Amino acid sequence: MLISQDYTITKLRYLLIGGGLTFSLLFEACTHDQDISQVVSQNPINNSTELQSSYTKSAPSIDGKVDAEWEALPSLTNETEVPNPGNGLFTGYIGEKYSFSLKSMYDDQNIYFLAQWGDQSKGKGVQSWYFNPATKRWIQESNSKTFDVNGVMTRDAMGMDQLAFQWNIDNSVKTFSTQSCYSSCHLFTPYRNYAGIMIPNKSGNHYTNLLTEKLDLWWLRLDKELMNHQMDDQYIDYAGGPSVVDTVGGNGNGRHADDLVPPTPFNTSYINTNTNPSNGPINNRVSLKLDGTGASVNVPAWIIPNAQDIDFISSQDTTSEGRARKVTGVSSNGVHSYNGGTLNPDGDNEFLQRPGVHGGLGSKCIPGFISGSYSGSRADFLASGTFTSQGWTVEFKRALNTHNSLKQDVNFESLSDHPFGIAIWNNANNQHAIKTGLVLKFKSK
Repeated sequence: MLISQDYTITKLRYLLIGGGLTFSLLFEACTHDQDISQVVSQNPINNSTELQSSYTKSAPSIDGKVDAEWEALPSLTNETEVPNPGNGLFTGYIGEKYSFSLKSMYDDQNIYFLAQWGDQSKGKGVQSWYFNPATKRWIQESNSKTFDVNGVMTRDAMGMDQLAFQWNIDNSVKTFSTQSCYSSCHLFTPYRNYAGIMIPNKSGNHYTNLLTEKLDLWWLRLDKELMNHQMDDQYIDYAGGPSVVDTVGGNGNGRHADDLVPPTPFNTSYINTNTNPSNGPINNRVSLKLDGTGASVNVPAWIIPNAQDIDFISSQDTTSEGRARKVTGVSSNGVHSYNGGTLNPDGDNEFLQRPGVHGGLGSKCIPGFISGSYSGSRADFLASGTFTSQGWTVEFKRALNTHNSLKQDVNFESLSDHPFGIAIWNNANNQHAIKTGLVLKFKSK
């Protein structure tokens, strides 16, 4: 499978064990110093697997702060761990553990969540562009850790912090209550390529096991989606299952954005029922010919002249009234042309990749993504989050019943128990820690 610094400062100690190191993280959540045992005794965590959602007549503000409404509520406190799927996909992260705390409340229309987890370093921009003076080419930083032949890390990842939840839609996946997200993991399923050769599946694609099975996937990529106070509403379906995997060369990816529906018969292209041409973040990348006639190279599609220390470009900045400028040309020396001027990276160290395993990038390196708002059924959530040197606090809400005509959302209206799983990414793209076997239970009004 698959917190701003201006709220009341107090300390909740979490003990994390990862990579052979033991260290303490301080969460800012209560009103005086407490260790984890005190918090557990005052706010029962129901064997660390039950999340109780309490009825409220005073809904919290979705602002990334721990309001008074949250303080008296019970919490589910546990930890995720990065598993070893055995295919090399999670190399460099396996065994890492991240402690987390969840709270929930609901009213007559909505359900609300508060998620907190330890993280000492905020994930930065994903696949940011830097200039390579040796080759005179623009390159995107890797969003996964890289290693030499001896397994020694040569470059840390430039990825995102992320959070995801997975839910069973209409109890359609019968094994979900015991297997959670593993009900849709098919890391070891081989596929037949176009030449008819069976190939091991290293993609980690998700799809359910039957045509009638469907899972709800909530996915928050920080800060790419928090810029618009949203999280991504997706779902997982059968996607044709093994027959499509064998037929079309290993697609088998059942994870889709809401509003996408499968064609009949199944193939690799889903039909989008949302006619909005702009829906969510997109890659900041375009292919242009060197000096207008030479070889085609990938370069940033948009730049903000003279900008520094930005992780993402907002879609509003790409409008006629925005700060961003569309790149119209690139020279063989890496000089960008745009309406109103040029950008010359040569001799400016702030456009370069800084050396060292944890060197990072110069302050003028260009974001690899444009952050755009979701629309339609992908826009079911209001979310906000804040980060301190100790970790994340994220609040989000969604309607109890979204009345999704395509049946792509879990429906909480009955207030029945709902099993779920959670995933946390720490400065990573694919590699995530998970906790399965959790259950949401509604306390009576």
